[in-house]
Amino acid sequence: MSDAVADIGLIGLAVMGENLALNLESRGFEVAVYNRTAARVDAFMAGRAKGKRFVGTRSVQELVAALKRPRKILMLVKAGAAVDQLLDQLLPLLQPGDIVIDGGNSLFTDTIRRTHRVEESGMLYVGSGVSGGEEGALTGPSLMPGGSAAAWPHIKPIFEAICARTPEGEPCTDWMGENGAGHFVKMIHNGIEYGDMQLIGETYDVMKRVLGLNNDEMHRVFADWNARELDSYLIEITRDILAFRDRDAVATLDTILDAAGQKGTGKWTVIEALDEGIPLTLIGEAVFARSLSAAKEERVAAAKQIQPEVTAFSGDRQQLIDDLRQALYASKIISYAQGYQLLRAAAKTYQWNLNYGGIALVWRGGCIIRSAFLGDIKKAFDRNPQLVNLLLDPFFKDAVASRQAAWRRVVVAAVSGGIPIPCLSSALAYFDGYRSERLPANLLQAQRDYFGAHTYELLDQPRGKFFHTDWTGHGGATTSRSYSA
Repeated sequence: MSDAVADIGLIGLAVMGENLALNLESRGFEVAVYNRTAARVDAFMAGRAKGKRFVGTRSVQELVAALKRPRKILMLVKAGAAVDQLLDQLLPLLQPGDIVIDGGNSLFTDTIRRTHRVEESGMLYVGSGVSGGEEGALTGPSLMPGGSAAAWPHIKPIFEAICARTPEGEPCTDWMGENGAGHFVKMIHNGIEYGDMQLIGETYDVMKRVLGLNNDEMHRVFADWNARELDSYLIEITRDILAFRDRDAVATLDTILDAAGQKGTGKWTVIEALDEGIPLTLIGEAVFARSLSAAKEERVAAAKQIQPEVTAFSGDRQQLIDDLRQALYASKIISYAQGYQLLRAAAKTYQWNLNYGGIALVWRGGCIIRSAFLGDIKKAFDRNPQLVNLLLDPFFKDAVASRQAAWRRVVVAAVSGGIPIPCLSSALAYFDGYRSERLPANLLQAQRDYFGAHTYELLDQPRGKFFHTDWTGHGGATTSRSYSA
């Protein structure tokens, strides 16, 4: 194959790759495709690609030869070693200025390393978050590219052509920043997704087990909520899931095992939060809730042996439903507030110049966490680009404050009924902690100094000046080293 005719190459024809390839072609681009298993290329070319502007290739060499310069190659392969192995094959075949794009869910530190490697070889590298699932890949995903800045002018027309659009017509893609910034933003997106899904699950559980609502009743509740401030993709699909019946009119939801899976991006988010010292409590609880759900057999055995002391709900049922709506909205604000704090901390650590309002705009359409709510986040950062925490923005401060009473009633009802709500309750605990002028950490510091001579600061002394007390009369003046997260 000698004629370079394709505008972009795509490697990996699994669900996301195949649908993105079709998306690219439908927007006027000629696409060269390659898959390690050649039979998949043949099936694609004879099936969904038939009669369209695709070039099927059977080797990496053929793919590279089919591309116009500067070559643009989009990889959609499993994160990890597979990406490095593919780079090993590609780099010797490419020329300076060619662009390699990783559209998988790679760990952002891997993308930082790969960006340096590819740039040292004279080429350009992009690590791009892609969100929206199978449907989004085909009709318009949210795209979060970062890496070699020189690549953006070349791929921007392609990304803007295939991405989702906001209701106002703005493209749901933008340049996130240097090296691993794109994949970091996608990681935060996925962490918030974990939190949103768990919050909705807890709300569903309270409706089902405290109020005794059936699926049809809950379907109507979520349909109502989706027409209000909770308007979002995840609320919308929850509404539809609750109404779905199989051929025998059985509710499919009720037949699904209650053991959740995960691919790791939520865990990565929590690990990074721990490294940065950011209290990402809600997302952390969402990750651990999935881990607890996976212990299905242990939970079944425990349920037979441990009987809770619970109180049946005797209050106003409609009031609790409305309280749940308000608690869910307030908790979502906490999730995003924590996620944005982690974005700020990482930007400082990795020296990224992130556009926080722009990130909210990119998430407005195409992605899993898309919602009307994100427009308010964009406005918050337009009002104050240096906003430290969403809870300090006038809109969000009022939104949470006005829902406090409902939020607390929900936590009381769930706890009294023996229903676990780790995310709804941890969100409230974070709110109460963040708004507290004084916390019991003074006692923690005294304890640490007592048993380990870790020192403490004093209220009437400058920050950074440390003191030690010989609490027992035997410790002396020697102190230990410590760190502050």
